[in-house]
Amino acid sequence: MRTSPHPAARRATLALTAAAGLALSAFGAVAPAQAATAQNAHHKVTYTRSCAEPKAGYMACNALRVTGGEAVKTHLARANSAHAVADTVSGYGPSDIQSAYNLASAAASNGAGETVAIVDAQDDPNAESDLATYRSQFGLPACTSANGCFSKVDENGGTNYPSPDSGWAGEISLDLDMVSATCPNCNILLVEANSASTDDLGTAVNQAVSMGAKFVSNSYGGSESSDETSADSYYNHPGVAITASAGDSGYGVEYPAASPYVTAVGGTSLTQDSSARGWSESVWNTSSTEGTGSGCSAYEPKPTWQTDSGCSNRTVADVAAVADPATGVAVYDTYGASGWNVYGGTSAASPIIASVYALAGTPSANVPAADAYANPSALYNVTTGSNGDCGGSYLCTAGPGYNGPTGLGTPNGTAAFTG
Repeated sequence: MRTSPHPAARRATLALTAAAGLALSAFGAVAPAQAATAQNAHHKVTYTRSCAEPKAGYMACNALRVTGGEAVKTHLARANSAHAVADTVSGYGPSDIQSAYNLASAAASNGAGETVAIVDAQDDPNAESDLATYRSQFGLPACTSANGCFSKVDENGGTNYPSPDSGWAGEISLDLDMVSATCPNCNILLVEANSASTDDLGTAVNQAVSMGAKFVSNSYGGSESSDETSADSYYNHPGVAITASAGDSGYGVEYPAASPYVTAVGGTSLTQDSSARGWSESVWNTSSTEGTGSGCSAYEPKPTWQTDSGCSNRTVADVAAVADPATGVAVYDTYGASGWNVYGGTSAASPIIASVYALAGTPSANVPAADAYANPSALYNVTTGSNGDCGGSYLCTAGPGYNGPTGLGTPNGTAAFTG
């Protein structure tokens, strides 16, 4: 299978007009040519793709690192328990994610003994030490190789790790931190593929499942291809919740999110407000080519549990979570960046959803993506926003019920994520 990123994903940098702001600080250095700027009447922010543009036949990670900006509202990530958060930490932290998605009580008591696997390409030499810093900062229990909570293996289950890559290291840090934030009691398995090829990443997914992971997150994607169905076997693991990012290039479908064997995860802008929930969400969209992915697959058949009428094939997405870098999450990374950063992209949303599945317990015996369709009322329906031009249809436009950019909605507790 030859996979290349969605055409808009070829941009090395992106500019972001924020709908809601975060005060941003402690950014890693970025060369001037890598940063672009967009602004509205109130503020401007900039971000860049964590991973370099891949060569043909390879996948791109969907992590976006904020590189600078000014914001109207300051929102420091809040710590759990009594731990203070340094002023240099911006972006949403564990208590924010748990509050926004009604997970606080579940996160406090669930997840013990469950393993969430993260599949990424290349090696992050600082993965365990950076994870320790993140968890200590937010008062989360230690998750180390010594206590059995954290494991890192290559795509064959050994310790012959691939070559390090600073871009994928940022992706890895984002993924590990989002599992920690969402399911603090979960074990974490990091499987590093030898490269970002479809076969290497797929081999890593198989390895994660063979090691007992019932929840596997994939924060990468590429353009659809006529032979993508031949790669579906990598993601066809009944009884295992496998999530995949919908993409960061606006309206359009990526693979493996298009696979009918995964839960395709779209992205939202998440803002704290005075509502009963305390939060509001809209479709994450910066421009017609920058925002969460969605749409109708060109090649994948429609799964039996998906019933929308405007797409005869597989529709993306199924559910969603925060992805807008302007309402991004705090991440600690010292190999791909310089310590504390703010990240976004559907790479943040995928591990969040995988971890919600873990909080919910044993997934459905068949395809866990179907679980949400059996209980859509247990989700926060996202009804505002669009991620591109699709003639105003639900494939790119939010509204009551199912829509492409955010699927059935975002987590409201764990009820929609259990069989």
